[in-house]
Amino acid sequence: VTYILALKAKMLDKYVREEPMIRGPKFLARLRSHTVYENTPVKLICTVDGFPQPIVHLTVYCVCRCTTDDTAQYIAVAGNSHGQVSCQASIVVKRYTRSSLSFVFFFLYPVLSAAMLPKIHYTKINITFLEKFGPVFASEGGSASLTATMTLEPNLANLQPEAQWYRDDERLFDSKWVKIDTGRGVTTLTIPTLFKDDEGLYTLRMVTKGGTAEHSAFVSVADGPPPVPKAPGAPMDIKIHDANRDYVIVSWKPPNTTTEGPILGYFVDKCEVGTENWAQCNDHPIKICKYPVSGLFEGHSYYFRVRAVNSHGISKPCRMSDPIAALDPTEFEKLHAKKLGGKLDVVSYHDEVEGEIFPYPVSEIDRTYVVLSWKAPAYSSKAPMWYFIEKCLESGAWQRVNTQVPIRSPRYAVFDLAEGKQYQFRVLSANIYGNSEPSEPSATIETLQLKGVPSAPGQVIATRESDTSVLIQWAPPKEPNNLIGYYIDQCVKGSMDWESANHKPRKNTKFVVSGLTKGETYVFRVQAINEIGLSDESQESSPLTVKAALTHPSAPYDIGVLSCDGHSMVLNWKKPLHSGGSKIKEYYVDKRRSGTTMWREIHIPPVTERLYKVEGLTEGAVYQFHVYAANLAGLGPASKHSADFTCEAWTMPEPGPAYDLTFTEVRDDSVVVEWQKPVYPGSGPITGYHVEYAKKGTSEWTTANQTAVSHRFHKVTNLEVGTSYLFRVRAVNAAGVGMASMASDPVTAKAVAGSQEVSCVVDEKSGDIVMSFESCQISEGSQFIWKKDYKEITDFSKDHTTISKMIFTNADKEDFGTYSVSVTNTEGVSSSHTITAEELAKMLALSYEIRHPIIPLKSELAYKILERGRMRFWLQAEEISSKVTYKFFANNKELSGADMGHDVSTGIIEFIMDHFTEENEGTFTCQITDGGGKAQSSLVLIGDGKSGERGSKKIHDNICNYVLFQVANLKKESVFHWFKEDTEIIPDVKPDLGSGVCKLPIKLVNAIWCCHSHGCCKTVYNAVLSAAAELVISCTATGIQLQCHMKYYTSEMNITWYHGETKLSHGEKTVIGGTPAMATMEVIEPSDKDKGKYSIFITDPENSHKRTLDLSGDGQYSLSFSLSQYRGKVVGGLPDVVTIMEKKTLSLTCTVRGDPKPQVSWLKNGADVEPDDQYVVSLDQGKFASLTIKGVSMEDSGRYTMIVQNKYGGESVDIVVSVTAAYHKLEDLLRAVKFF
Repeated sequence: VTYILALKAKMLDKYVREEPMIRGPKFLARLRSHTVYENTPVKLICTVDGFPQPIVHLTVYCVCRCTTDDTAQYIAVAGNSHGQVSCQASIVVKRYTRSSLSFVFFFLYPVLSAAMLPKIHYTKINITFLEKFGPVFASEGGSASLTATMTLEPNLANLQPEAQWYRDDERLFDSKWVKIDTGRGVTTLTIPTLFKDDEGLYTLRMVTKGGTAEHSAFVSVADGPPPVPKAPGAPMDIKIHDANRDYVIVSWKPPNTTTEGPILGYFVDKCEVGTENWAQCNDHPIKICKYPVSGLFEGHSYYFRVRAVNSHGISKPCRMSDPIAALDPTEFEKLHAKKLGGKLDVVSYHDEVEGEIFPYPVSEIDRTYVVLSWKAPAYSSKAPMWYFIEKCLESGAWQRVNTQVPIRSPRYAVFDLAEGKQYQFRVLSANIYGNSEPSEPSATIETLQLKGVPSAPGQVIATRESDTSVLIQWAPPKEPNNLIGYYIDQCVKGSMDWESANHKPRKNTKFVVSGLTKGETYVFRVQAINEIGLSDESQESSPLTVKAALTHPSAPYDIGVLSCDGHSMVLNWKKPLHSGGSKIKEYYVDKRRSGTTMWREIHIPPVTERLYKVEGLTEGAVYQFHVYAANLAGLGPASKHSADFTCEAWTMPEPGPAYDLTFTEVRDDSVVVEWQKPVYPGSGPITGYHVEYAKKGTSEWTTANQTAVSHRFHKVTNLEVGTSYLFRVRAVNAAGVGMASMASDPVTAKAVAGSQEVSCVVDEKSGDIVMSFESCQISEGSQFIWKKDYKEITDFSKDHTTISKMIFTNADKEDFGTYSVSVTNTEGVSSSHTITAEELAKMLALSYEIRHPIIPLKSELAYKILERGRMRFWLQAEEISSKVTYKFFANNKELSGADMGHDVSTGIIEFIMDHFTEENEGTFTCQITDGGGKAQSSLVLIGDGKSGERGSKKIHDNICNYVLFQVANLKKESVFHWFKEDTEIIPDVKPDLGSGVCKLPIKLVNAIWCCHSHGCCKTVYNAVLSAAAELVISCTATGIQLQCHMKYYTSEMNITWYHGETKLSHGEKTVIGGTPAMATMEVIEPSDKDKGKYSIFITDPENSHKRTLDLSGDGQYSLSFSLSQYRGKVVGGLPDVVTIMEKKTLSLTCTVRGDPKPQVSWLKNGADVEPDDQYVVSLDQGKFASLTIKGVSMEDSGRYTMIVQNKYGGESVDIVVSVTAAYHKLEDLLRAVKFF
């Protein structure tokens, strides 16, 4: 007895200590079940206690008029941070029967039949979406907002539609993951933080009593940046299954691995509600997407999340699950039903078990665990009861399953089982007094075996959807193996850069891939997934170019009559607003008598134009017409029937209505209107047109042109920007102003954003006159339509890009006028340009100059006498290319030889004649061709002497001869003017403009100037050559030069130079040359060994002359020889190449020498360096020269030249400066230092 008392006291103490551990909410008054008749009100109420205060769903539920559809089981769920509880109640709604009618009438009230009830008329609310949300492409961690605005008719404050948001047909409610805000005429769904779980098709449904309006768009959520490169994306769609006292089962879906490595496994983390301490549940990665988490504390609530692992690292965690409490679910499901007789059932809740409990649903079987459920025994003791579970592997010994907490629920998951094995289980109940007998063994249960991933999906078919989307369909895998969904990958054809089209598995075998580039070609593939992983990729789809799918055209509209003769009518209509993505090929016209319902087709085959003559009509009858449009996709809907048209002949003298009004060049204050002439001309020819316009919504028509225009276009100006106008046209003949055309659709005076104007230029290379237009909009099928004076031109350059050109290859003076261009399949992109006669004349002149270019020459053809009777002919062009070609002619005979060449850098072209004799006298010409440019220069050498440039003379004492001058590239208007010492001379002989030769008879000439309309050139001749002067010395930039001036000189003269007894020849040290006035010999960089006697021998067939100059240092020319030593020189200090970084200061310094002190100048790429704040030039003490460049940049790179010179000569030095980019980072600088 003492022992029993002590045991009871101990149990009581145990209950006292266990009571404070219950932290979850508790029902004080549970829901009660009800059985009621139709149209009877019912209310369910419950009371809950807990701290903190629990959140309860279904605290009060009221149904005013029950129907049989309300028969169901209702659950109230209460939860707080410590857990959740639930209770249930049933409502059974019965129909009235004959036996119950008298009872109801007696105790309640008469029930009206459905026919006796008044019909309810709901107010229909028409919803029109003004702004719709489009597809969203975002990444994890970002946010998204979907907004739709709409108009409601009628818009009643107390009768607003309900905005329902869905994701993949699953209703969304306001929560921490999704925020929904709905006001009058606008609703917004906001996702503050995006996860891949949020990807899907979002649908907004505006629900009213009269119907539903909805709109959908896809939201794509790509993987965010991984924690480490090439780590997998995060798993998604985490769910909690079979929560119990100490365990839960977690499942999730695997991420796509398009570019990442295969997934090796997953880690599952848990966190107790109210804390931020995440703990890893498994020590090693698990390979399947389901994991049982055990070791939970009863009554505690937890969050769960999953991370994926591959060979590169661990992914970011998925979005954490909703909180789940570790509680026994059967504690809140003790509902019992009892039969009370008749057809009445009573459903009640019992706190204590009385008899058997309904069994829990069928047990779950997996690879390593099973979920067992059993019937609880009949038990009414106050002592707590728990269970033990025993297992038997394939008819072996029974083993007790160890559990961390006592099993008090008749449902439990047994873990750590072997895969693919057969087990039996039995259960024992126990309390403080002992154990019961074991239950009967369960049937043999075989755990599942890992079957692997699904097989690859079947054929993938891609079809067009829109300009930016494609519909993908595929066959399911033959071996699904618990299929979860599919991943779709996309790739631009030929790139092999695969991207995920969806980041959350899709269950259907079709998917619309959005966000594609219009006009690009893609291929697609599909992978199936299950809890183990991803299947092999399917075969790639056929390549598909993204563009809109073809649809039927919309209906034509505005049918009108253009003419009627009493037996037929000419109809016209406006083309559909939407062509359906294809050109409208044909129209079908139906007719009917006004007041009838039967439509009859009036033409076979269909018509292709929007102008049709309906014949066979009855005079005086009234008809109606409607029109269908058809394209490649099929026949569109019928237009709205026309107004009533009476078949009466038109006899008025004025013209009928114009038709087909079109609009181009829409600007902020103007628009160009074009139209077609009336079909019915009236009693005389049409002489002009009036254009009228009115603001939209008004009937006040204004005439744009008071004077009728004869052409069928007019530019309407002085419009108000942003205002919409209607236009119509009236034709005029001798009888007066005719009928107005049908009013146009509204046109808003506002230029298309980004619109440009037509440009008209002369091509610098070809000389063609080119009109070009760049469209700010372009779409597939867009065409450029050019017109002259608004009449279409078909012969122009077609470009598939956004630019179209119209080229005048052979323009003439009649091509002036207004040229316009419009672009189809755009928002009215168009422009025009007017070419006046004066502008065209200027462009034609410029075109002629470009097509017949003249290469500019720096110097005309000249000559220089070399040693041994050689003659050098040369000229210099402003610029020549490496492809230049040229020819030399003597007396119209082409010269050839190896001594012909050119220098591209200087533009010099030369030819050296080996032996120039009297037989070679005449006209020498050089013709140059470089690309499309040409040039010609001539030189005339006649008689005993040699002429200068372009001129020649033949002079003997007291004998009158001619000076000839020949010029190329003459024009008819060219004029020659001769001058002697600035006094014009008018010759008796007229010039020959055909050959370009002009003659001037002279007796003695000192200086003659000649000029023609292309330019001016000077030639100086010495009239008498008698003998050679004495040698003189002159300093040059490179040395000294001996000069012998000639008074008489012929080509037969032989000149020889000697240094002492040594004959000199032309070379690098000595340069022998001369001019018609003197012979020269230059000594380059003279030194002491170059001192001595220098002689020149001049011989001809009749005479021989010798001139000598002593440069030994003792004679009178010793000073002259030494003067070459005093010329300006660079002593040293300058490098050949300088490399410097940006933003540094560069100083080029050297020492110069010369007496007198030389002058120093600097050049950059051949141009003078102008001193300023950046470029500082200095010469210190006459011998220290410097150029300082402050803050050098990349533009300062180039070739710099320093020139040092005084009166005795000088020299130049080149320095190449290279400026490099600065090192902005320390590591770049260190790398550069290490490199050097």
